[in-house]
Amino acid sequence: MSVLPVCLFRPGPAHVARYCDALRRGWSADNVRGLAAADEELALLQADPDRYYTLSDDRVGIGMVTLPDGSQAQRLPWMRRWIFAGDEMAGSINLRWQAGTEALPPHVLGHIGYAVVPWLHNRGIASAALAALLPEARALGLRWVELTTDEDNLASQRVMARCGAVMIERFDKPAAYGGKPSQRWRIPL
Repeated sequence: MSVLPVCLFRPGPAHVARYCDALRRGWSADNVRGLAAADEELALLQADPDRYYTLSDDRVGIGMVTLPDGSQAQRLPWMRRWIFAGDEMAGSINLRWQAGTEALPPHVLGHIGYAVVPWLHNRGIASAALAALLPEARALGLRWVELTTDEDNLASQRVMARCGAVMIERFDKPAAYGGKPSQRWRIPL
């Protein structure tokens, strides 16, 4: 299987049709809320695409974010990037942070989250996307980023290890995230 070149794009009109197609096919970047989150994202993209694009590169932390249990918390500054492999929409990756610190509030499990569409799994796309996002984290002044994964998600653990991450702890996710056994990994920048 050949590896396609991976590029990250700020969400915008040039790629929105392919992103929406992936959402309609049942993919979601939210691995906990799944289809409900995909439907919400698609609805916002259709109702107010400019707002969606603006909120996808939010250097302030505008508004609230809905947690998997339905509760809400203040959104952190964050950026979303769409992942493309060649000319095919392959997923999304995001980075969250607080200015001047690597610390994250309890409702934010890690700095970076990513999801690749299932029809493109096992092609190195997540590893390439994560590696491509790390310079943006460094440019924000972060000295390291943390990522979390379920204890049984070996694929995600391999992605993080390929990008220089080391596991720093095992923990149970907060109840809002289902309480599953998880791991926290750190990538020095």
